[in-house]
Amino acid sequence: MRTKLSFPTLALLAALLAAGCANVQGPSQAGYQGGAVGAGVGAAAGALIDDDNRWRGGVIGGALGALMGGAVGEISNRAAQEAAYRNQPVVYTNQSGTQRVEAAPYAARGDCRLVKERFYEHGRVVRETEREVCP
Repeated sequence: MRTKLSFPTLALLAALLAAGCANVQGPSQAGYQGGAVGAGVGAAAGALIDDDNRWRGGVIGGALGALMGGAVGEISNRAAQEAAYRNQPVVYTNQSGTQRVEAAPYAARGDCRLVKERFYEHGRVVRETEREVCP
């Protein structure tokens, strides 16, 4: 026996799941920015990939891109904060070892720390950023 779920039902289930997994403090600005960029890139890629239904591809790609981009934004934000508070480098690596985020404090500005972040994929630097972390 198969059960069909309507779009509003699926949306409600997704919202409940997201609320259950939510961080108590909520997403950081980096998480929101990563999610927005990921959604845009994912929607464009999904629309290009799905020849049969560009809307479907765009929606699915946008949703997956938002989740992945938001996660990367949160991870980089957490690495930068941890490096600043500990005043030492921090490295986060995924389970397969193909992606890595390094955050290292390099200077202070008042009570704030300046942190350099490097993002690696398959051993190559794909992005470098600098962030100011304040208490």
